[in-house]
Amino acid sequence: MINVLFVCLGNICRSPMAEAIFRDRVESAKLTDQIQIDSAGTGSWHLNHPPHQGTQKILKQKGIGCEGMVSRLVTAADLQDYHYVICMDDRNVNDVKTFGTIGEGTFLGKLSDFITDATWSEVPDPYYTGDFDETYELVSEGCASLLTHIREKHGL
Repeated sequence: MINVLFVCLGNICRSPMAEAIFRDRVESAKLTDQIQIDSAGTGSWHLNHPPHQGTQKILKQKGIGCEGMVSRLVTAADLQDYHYVICMDDRNVNDVKTFGTIGEGTFLGKLSDFITDATWSEVPDPYYTGDFDETYELVSEGCASLLTHIREKHGL
């Protein structure tokens, strides 16, 4: 089982969007028995809240479900249990390191790291920008590349 954790600041906009999009892609590829997906945040402001209304709206428009998702904090165990800890920006990467020791063989980096010709290096936070469409496009592109990477690296 390959474990993938998406991380952003509050776990209500970008990381649950990535979780939902990636889960949809994994289901379409019939890999749900081989890839486990979750999301978490580095800040506690929105603990146990559902995804932001803007995230819910764009996912619904795209036919992607996010029912039952609630925000949670990154844990030290996550850094040992997940093979991929995929952050949305540099601040998230640095903040994740404060939660514990990164497991041997765990990839800690950004979603943009999986796109060779990316014109972006971070996924902007729509909580502040208000642009959920832009965030969706970037996250969707990143998730497609991440899934390709995982399939190639792990022979799925």
